[in-house]
Amino acid sequence: MFYREAGDFKVSYQQDSQTFPIKFDRYRYYFVLVVAFLVIPFFINDYMANALLLPFLIYAIASIGLNILTGYAGQVSLGTGGFMAVGAYAIYKLMTAFPDVNMFILVIVAGLITAVVGVLFGLPSLRIKGFYLAVATLAAQFFLVWLFNRVPWFYNYSASGQISAPEREVFGIIVTGPNASAWATYMFSLIFLTASAIIARNLTRGAVGRSWMAIRDMDIAAEIIGVNPLKAKLTAFAVSSFFVGISGALFFALYLGAVEVGEAFGIQKSFLVLFMVIIGGLGSIFGSFAGAAFLVVLPVALKLVGVDLLGWPTDIVSHLQLVIVGALIILFLVLEPHGLAQLWRVAKEKLRLWPFPY
Repeated sequence: MFYREAGDFKVSYQQDSQTFPIKFDRYRYYFVLVVAFLVIPFFINDYMANALLLPFLIYAIASIGLNILTGYAGQVSLGTGGFMAVGAYAIYKLMTAFPDVNMFILVIVAGLITAVVGVLFGLPSLRIKGFYLAVATLAAQFFLVWLFNRVPWFYNYSASGQISAPEREVFGIIVTGPNASAWATYMFSLIFLTASAIIARNLTRGAVGRSWMAIRDMDIAAEIIGVNPLKAKLTAFAVSSFFVGISGALFFALYLGAVEVGEAFGIQKSFLVLFMVIIGGLGSIFGSFAGAAFLVVLPVALKLVGVDLLGWPTDIVSHLQLVIVGALIILFLVLEPHGLAQLWRVAKEKLRLWPFPY
C-alpha cells in the first residue's frame, strides 16, 4: 500500500541507475536529511549531543571506513583504533601549527595523512590475507598506540602526555573547545558524515567498488579477468583509512576535547567499530549507520532501564551490555551474517507485497 513501484517509470539509464531509483526511498532519504539539518539543531541539548548524536555521527563514519575495507574489499582489519589515533594526532598537530586554517580543511588533511599511513600498513595485504592480515593490522594498532605514547613530539612535549583541542571557529562559530555549542559540533560532524556516506555509496557502486568486491569474492579469479590486486587492495586501505582518520579527528577535536591515546584509541575501540560493522551488516553503507546507531543507543537504553528504572547497580548494567553485544554478534553471525541491513531489506520486500500473500 505504501511501498509501490507500479507507475514509477524510468525513461533514461541515469534514472534507472540512480542511488534511490524508487520514489519512496528518495522521499525517505530527503526527509531524513531535512530533519537532520533543519529540525534537530533547534532541539539539541548537551546531553543529547554528547550521549547520542555526536557518538553516532562519528562512529558511523568509522564504520563506513571499516566496512569499505572489510565488507566490500574483504580485507580483515583490527587496527581501526590505531588509525583513528592517527587522525586525532594529525589534526592536533595541524590545529596547533596552522591556527588560521579552516577546520574543514584541517579535518580533510588529517584524513589524507591517515590514508597514507593506512596504505603503508596495507602493503602486507599483497602477500597475506585472512587471519594473518588480521594479526598484521592488530600489530599496527599496538605500534601506533606505542608510537604516540613514546614520541613526545606528537603531543607537543606535554608533561601529562595528553593532547587537548584548542578553540577554533568556522565562519565565526566556535566548533572546538569548551565553549563550543552542541548544535555547532553536531552540524560540523553531520556535514562530514553526509559527505562520507555519499562518497562511499558512489565509490562502492562504481568500477572501484566492483574491483573491491571481485577481490573479496575470489582474488585469483579477479586477477585473471583483469582486476589489479595491488590497486584494488591499496585503494581500499586508503579510502577506508581516510574515513577512519576523519572520524578520529572529529572524535578528538569535537567530542572528547582531550585524549590520552591508550585510553581513547586502544584495542577496545577497534573491536567496537568492528562489532558495529558485523551487527549492522558487512558490505552495506546502511549497515554502517544501523550498527553505529544500535551500539550507541544500547548503553543509554540499558542505563535508563536498568539503573534509573529498575535500580540495578551500574557495574551490573555495564556487564549486561557486554553480554548482550556478545550474544547478538553470535546470533547475527549464525542466523543472519548480513546483519541489520539484511533484515531491513527483507522488511522492505515484504512491505512492497503487502497486503498480498507472499
